[in-house]
Amino acid sequence: MKQPLSLDALEVLDTIERKGSFAAAANALYRVPSAVSYSVQKLEQDLGVVLFRREGRRSILTPAGKVLLEQGRELLAAAERLAETTRQVDSGWESRINIAIDSILEFKPYYHLIEKLYQIQPDIEINIHEEVLGGSWEAVMADRVDLVLGAAEPPSNAQGYQYQLMQTVQWVFAVPAGHALSLLSRPLRQQDIEIYRAVVVRDSSRSFAPLNQRLFSKKPVLSVPTLREKIQAQQMGLGVGFLPRHRIMHLLADKTFVEVPVEKNIADTPLHLAWKMNNKGRALRWFIDAVKLMLRDF
Repeated sequence: MKQPLSLDALEVLDTIERKGSFAAAANALYRVPSAVSYSVQKLEQDLGVVLFRREGRRSILTPAGKVLLEQGRELLAAAERLAETTRQVDSGWESRINIAIDSILEFKPYYHLIEKLYQIQPDIEINIHEEVLGGSWEAVMADRVDLVLGAAEPPSNAQGYQYQLMQTVQWVFAVPAGHALSLLSRPLRQQDIEIYRAVVVRDSSRSFAPLNQRLFSKKPVLSVPTLREKIQAQQMGLGVGFLPRHRIMHLLADKTFVEVPVEKNIADTPLHLAWKMNNKGRALRWFIDAVKLMLRDF
């Protein structure tokens, strides 16, 4: 019996769902709309199911269509991994490398390394992702990225992964100059802090249980997507919280922020680079070695 599914048909379904209409999908796939419509009609006919329903100008997947697309995306990803593995076996160099950088780190130093890698492999595609807390480990363990920079302590189920300490982060409780908490002449107690709103960075985990964040506030929190936004929100006085010293050194130096002693400090946080041990790509190895060299020179 001939298999009615094809990678091309699955790609058409994926594009329609992401773009919201047959016309938008046709434009993204560089095809005429009639060709996209025919692909869907042929697939529906071969499978004997309805995959889309119309809601105004949008094309919405039916329950059967959602199941097909959800598992079909796994097939598309597997096919891409197979193609990538084939190219890598032929040359030793990956055509693409995916790197996650935790929000706690500055990105600029790693852009300098990417610039050097481009000089060696100018045609390589590099995708940078930003993750937070548990999302960093999840990204590499779920194969969304090849390498993660700035990951916290590895989870207990991180077998088959190699990791190395990058640096240790020191946390400080910092408030804008002139803030009421900066005017107290003693270390802050929990009851001093908890009357203010806490600013927290959301864990970017999709399926892992979010990592806990130490909070002193009894008020509803202000949740932001990255550490950059947390620093900005606290600088504007929207809330309070601990910040990594290395990210606000310049703001402490120019008195934008004032470090305030607290009775209960947050323990220093070790940050790691981590990757899957069986990934032998030359680009990945080059980048890992470059990061290690950069850290050694700091």
